[in-house]
Amino acid sequence: EDKTITYLFTRPIARRAILFGKYLAYLACTILLVLPSVVVVFFLIVPTGGSTIAGNVPSLMADLGMLALGLTAYGAVFAFVGARLKRPLIVGLVFAFGWEPSVLLFPGYMKRLTVAYYLQALVTHEMPRDSAAVVLLQAFHEVPSVVTSLTALAAITVLTLWLAGRAVERRE
Repeated sequence: EDKTITYLFTRPIARRAILFGKYLAYLACTILLVLPSVVVVFFLIVPTGGSTIAGNVPSLMADLGMLALGLTAYGAVFAFVGARLKRPLIVGLVFAFGWEPSVLLFPGYMKRLTVAYYLQALVTHEMPRDSAAVVLLQAFHEVPSVVTSLTALAAITVLTLWLAGRAVERRE
């Protein structure tokens, strides 16, 4: 809003490179913030549940990988939204808290247009059944294969980053 990025775009660097650099900085910061936090919570919670830490480490590693892939895909989607729209906050909030959770509740093919649908296949353990939304999700539980999920997440990440780079290059 203060037009400070204008000075960055006047440098002899491709605009797309600036976007990719900002995306990689986002990815490094969020992964270095989120993943250690999950590990700390894991070590605080697992011993209180009566199970052993060693028995749950493979589940922790799978969850950390899924979180890293989720951060990668969602970051790319929101980089595209941010590069394409002038005020992307409302669209991002509607997507994250409106579109993604609501589409997963309904049967049909629309859930394939969400990132969360592909992340579900990477979760190796069951979700707790403490809310009505989780029970409803279990009723319409359809999970793609791991290979399909990894391919779709990679495609979402690459496609949205490419579209974001293209939007930045063409922006005035």
